[in-house]
Amino acid sequence: MRYFLSLFATGIAGGLVVLAGVFWLSPNEEQFVQASEPAFEARQVHQPLVAVDEVPSFVEAAQKAVPSVVYIYAESTKKSRRSSDEIKRGSGSGVIYTSDGYIVTNEHVVGFADLIEVTLLDRRKFTAELVGSYPKADLAVLKIEAEDLPVLDIADSDAAQIGEWVLAIGNPFGLTSTVTAGIVSAKGRNIDIIEGQDAIESFIQTDAAVNPGNSGGALINTAGELLGINTAITTHTGFYEGYSFSIPSALVQRVADDIINYGHYRRPYLGIVIRDLEEDDLEELQLDITQGIRVLDTEKDGSAAEAGLQEDDVIIMVDDRRIYSVPDLQEAIGRARVGDVLKVEFYRNGNKMELEVKLKAGEEEEEEE
Repeated sequence: MRYFLSLFATGIAGGLVVLAGVFWLSPNEEQFVQASEPAFEARQVHQPLVAVDEVPSFVEAAQKAVPSVVYIYAESTKKSRRSSDEIKRGSGSGVIYTSDGYIVTNEHVVGFADLIEVTLLDRRKFTAELVGSYPKADLAVLKIEAEDLPVLDIADSDAAQIGEWVLAIGNPFGLTSTVTAGIVSAKGRNIDIIEGQDAIESFIQTDAAVNPGNSGGALINTAGELLGINTAITTHTGFYEGYSFSIPSALVQRVADDIINYGHYRRPYLGIVIRDLEEDDLEELQLDITQGIRVLDTEKDGSAAEAGLQEDDVIIMVDDRRIYSVPDLQEAIGRARVGDVLKVEFYRNGNKMELEVKLKAGEEEEEEE
């Protein structure tokens, strides 16, 4: 299989999760399997947070993080051909990103809506503005008129370890402020759920229980820091069956900051055609490694070609980050900035080499500017 990065950083990753289906976590008509059902009504089921002297780390983390997770109701009214109103509703979760009212969520939670309402833990409700979104990473930023909101510290998602405890916080089935626990099961997971060859998928996989309505909610570590945004599940039924996927905080921060500062994500690109390294490549390319990214072609005037990358180079590292597969490269470039200079390590003709790549803006970015 070939992956064309077109005018962006990376391509779509090889390999699918071999399960019955992959679903978004918010019950919205276009994306979730139970789309025809109305949005769940928020039901307050949490108890007041009580400070105690000695508590387990899960309790401390939950107390710290729960106030920063919000309930989102989204609605769209569209005229049908018969001139009758067709109302589409959905609900999900969001994470307060700044104390002055910016909120991060999934694009599929709010992208269809012309009315978005946000409910805080203290039951205050606000009409939210959609500041911007980037569907190819399934992220969106909302704004409400509020001050002094509780904000989570952001964890280094690169430092997350397989087997590390995590908590998922959100509003499944309208049950507000629900907290579940699990571990990090895998990193850099591609499940082929976001449309487009240049989609960015490098999910953190966990076994924390998440369900419809969790989309856009927080994945946190035991320190109560934001590790990711809960986004999707794999399931036979449309409900939790042991596999959930979150967008890493490093990518969330990169996309959200751009949307807040510029109104859109300023995405850089490499301009190469790539795929995961395969067994047949090892002898052909004189390699003694088994994981990396093979460059199949370079785009004229692209960032990679201008830096000197060539066909049949095998990329193994970007800025001291090990690149094992296409999703790793997707995330590494996707969270960089236009104009950044990245150190790329690769093999050519059996020799290990290194060069610097200055990232150029993608075509969409150039058009928007």
